[in-house]
Amino acid sequence: MITALYHNLVVPAGLSLALFLVSVLMPMSSDAAKVRIKDICSFQDKQEIDLIGYGLIIGLDGTGDGSGTQFTVQSMTNLMERLGVTVDQKKLKVKNVAAVMVTARLSSQQTVGAYFDVTVSSIGDASSLQGGTLILTPLSGADGVVRATAQGAVSIGGFNVQVDDANRIVNNYTLVGRVPGGGKVTNPISPDPESIHEIYLSLFNPDMTTSHRIAQAINIKYGLAAYPVDGGSIKIMVPDSLSHPTLRSRFISDIGHLRIVPDGPARVVINEKTGTIVAGQHVTIAPVAIAHGTITVNISSQPVISQPEPFSQGETVISQLPSINVNDENARVVNLKEAVYLKHVAAALNQIGATPRDIIAIFQAMKQAGALRAELVIL
Repeated sequence: MITALYHNLVVPAGLSLALFLVSVLMPMSSDAAKVRIKDICSFQDKQEIDLIGYGLIIGLDGTGDGSGTQFTVQSMTNLMERLGVTVDQKKLKVKNVAAVMVTARLSSQQTVGAYFDVTVSSIGDASSLQGGTLILTPLSGADGVVRATAQGAVSIGGFNVQVDDANRIVNNYTLVGRVPGGGKVTNPISPDPESIHEIYLSLFNPDMTTSHRIAQAINIKYGLAAYPVDGGSIKIMVPDSLSHPTLRSRFISDIGHLRIVPDGPARVVINEKTGTIVAGQHVTIAPVAIAHGTITVNISSQPVISQPEPFSQGETVISQLPSINVNDENARVVNLKEAVYLKHVAAALNQIGATPRDIIAIFQAMKQAGALRAELVIL
């Protein structure tokens, strides 16, 4: 059976693709087709910066960096000296310690004391970060200013068990983990004064028509306050009367609940591995004739034994006699005389009993012929 999805719907068992598409592609009312702006856009009303830091993870069960990883040995020596303990770097073993890079993203909406998740990634030759704890690590932006600190238990969501070189069990990736709530803001980002009066909407699926419709809906509601920058973003000017943080937040919330009818390109997405076909509502087909037929080729061989004449001192020879049978099924032709929507094509393909793989091949051929008026995406 053909697996087809349309607006996150799956074909129920026992229902043909044609009947299913006919039912879901029925014209919808304009109110039913409207969606909230917040469901198709993200609000870019905040500043964000990437943070990075160098840290150590301790408490590993012999899966840390080897003694040959000099930066880990040196970092551990420096840490111990800062804590008032003098050690000989040459005698220090760090198999329970791993050097990591700590990364995170900080938003201007996060104030002093706010907690956030951080990601830790091994940079040495450690075999696993399982069970480790990240010790206090400063995090800074590209400008070198320390914005936060990070510390806490590492979660990797897997395990790595190795008995010897030939026996090893690995579940998920164990050299990258997260510290949930391990980051703490110490020096927040100062918001840009100009950003207080500007909000940007970023469309999940850029489309110029949708961008114009969003700006039009905002302008009808609040006056001339928005205009599309391009197909992927809309700029909204916040009125001075709404510049107060409380009123500004309410303004953003109200914009998110405005409803529009989004548009999008005609597109057919095909997954050849699973036989899944996803098509948008704007997909149409130009006048075209579709021929579908199968050819079955059976190739077999039979042994042929040749015996020599008596007393001829010859040898027995065994050869193979090939046999080829070709069964050519009569092509079944469906003629589409005028431009139609996908539901008509689906009905026609179901009439000739096309399988998912057949339909994929037919769609590809129609695209090459210029008859498929849609973008064809193959996964």
